[in-house]
Amino acid sequence: MILSGWRVPLTGRTLIDEEKLFEQLDFIRVSLPSVFQEAAAILQHKQEVMLEAEEYGQQIVEAAQAKRAQILAESDILRQAEREAEQLRRQTQQECEDMMQETLAEIDSKRQACMEELEQMRQIAIAQAQEIEDGADQYADHVLENIEQDLKDMLRIITNGRQQLRQETQSQGYSTSKKK
Repeated sequence: MILSGWRVPLTGRTLIDEEKLFEQLDFIRVSLPSVFQEAAAILQHKQEVMLEAEEYGQQIVEAAQAKRAQILAESDILRQAEREAEQLRRQTQQECEDMMQETLAEIDSKRQACMEELEQMRQIAIAQAQEIEDGADQYADHVLENIEQDLKDMLRIITNGRQQLRQETQSQGYSTSKKK
């Protein structure tokens, strides 16, 4: 878009179609939210998984308590139930922590991908701007070279014209001095 824009001579500036520029910016603005929506969906999924895990853990605890109440009289069985309940609690807690770590890693991965994409876009924009600036410099140099050549040609014409005038003035002065 910038390369096809109108160049303003001697200014190093380029006129571009404002409407096309806004269309490109809108496209970028529309593209980025999808990545953020994915990250939000992952966060929502994380919360749902955490709630499910808490419910599951609560169910396990309630089941263990019911079992405990049923076998209170039998101390060996009671101790066994407590150990199982503790083991289930640790297992559930570990599963929840693992899910949370996976979710955080996925979010971080998406964020990193977004940052890399933004950096790529920035590098491309810088390269394009440099390319445009180089092209403008070359164009300006070419225009100045043409102007310089035109001025040299004009100076040569002026110098030749003055010399011719001097010669004519001298020859007229010579011919009038002969007549006197």
